[in-house]
Amino acid sequence: MSGDAGPDWDRWYEKLLVGVPWVLLPTSTAIALAQPGRSWHDHAVTLGLVGVSAGWVYLGHTRVPRERRKRTLPMLVYFVGLLTLCVALMARDVIFLLFAITGFFHAYQLRPWPWGVAAVFGTSVSINTIASELPAASVQSLGTYLGVIVIQTAAISSGIVLAEKSTEQHTRRQQMVARLEAALEENAGLHAQLLVQAREAGALDERQRMAGEIHDSLAQGLTGIITQMQAAQRVWHSPPQAREHVNRALALAREGLDEARRSVQALRPGQLEAAHLPEALGDLARRWAHDTGVTVRFDVTGDRVAVSPAIEVTLFRVAQEALHNVVRHARASRVGLTLSYLTDVVLLDVRDDGRGMTGDSAQGFGLTSMAQRVRGVGGVMEIESAPGEGTAVSVRVPAISVVAP
Repeated sequence: MSGDAGPDWDRWYEKLLVGVPWVLLPTSTAIALAQPGRSWHDHAVTLGLVGVSAGWVYLGHTRVPRERRKRTLPMLVYFVGLLTLCVALMARDVIFLLFAITGFFHAYQLRPWPWGVAAVFGTSVSINTIASELPAASVQSLGTYLGVIVIQTAAISSGIVLAEKSTEQHTRRQQMVARLEAALEENAGLHAQLLVQAREAGALDERQRMAGEIHDSLAQGLTGIITQMQAAQRVWHSPPQAREHVNRALALAREGLDEARRSVQALRPGQLEAAHLPEALGDLARRWAHDTGVTVRFDVTGDRVAVSPAIEVTLFRVAQEALHNVVRHARASRVGLTLSYLTDVVLLDVRDDGRGMTGDSAQGFGLTSMAQRVRGVGGVMEIESAPGEGTAVSVRVPAISVVAP
């Protein structure tokens, strides 16, 4: 069912305008023929005019397509003929003024509105002149005659003007709705393009993050291993000292292996393949707490909405990196992880009660990669930290919903 009642009203009104003459003409004809004292010749002439009028209405209005009735010239020709036939019939019998009322209805279809007003005026003059015959030559009778015509014309014509203005407003609303729908379709296309660009930007940021991690962790770890092995070679004649350097190298190798595994795992969050973001973050928090022994409280607030995969991956990676930084730098005993759904944004907060950021940790590549990820999807990341007071990482990203293919 359409939410706009305009078209249904238009169809009903069109049927009314088509049916009016076919009610008024037979009624007037029946009354005229039922009057006594008329000859068969008079009845024949009357029926002839009725037949011509019926044919004129049928061919000039009833069978005319709706779109053609909106054209000024065809309707003007039709109306002049209709009014002429009404005058001829009323001259035969005044009862046909009932049929002449059709002119008031069909005047509504003349556009622009001044033509409709003129048609109402012509109909009013015809009906009132014939119904009362010619007004007597007195001021009172002439004033009454003109007053009736003016008031009748103004009353009916006001409806014509209002109807046309209402039609114009309805047309403008339809055009506005059409433009809005076109704009929404265009925005949907732009939305899809932005998501593609966000994914591409995310891929680029991922490569940059991997490069930075290899430089900051894996490469540094390998350098440390080489350094320790060289030191072991220099004191190889002293097994205790050499063993100490080898143990350090082995510890660095293990750390490097853990870093490599974490980096590879970060390429593709398998947790998001089988669950949505809240469930994936909850699972991440439980596993991280189990592995580290640090208490984690995870909360979800607001009404959950299905956001785009790019947004989910970004928030999941930021949570991963933030928790990893807690392990490496914070020495925290408690961590709070909160995912909040607002009207048009999604918030992620990671807070710990650790030692806060120092100068070196505040400039690490992990924070830089997190900020790049968030910017890639049009979001903002803020960090609050003070020595001995813990760290709070807050991310705000737009709640871009999933686009249907």
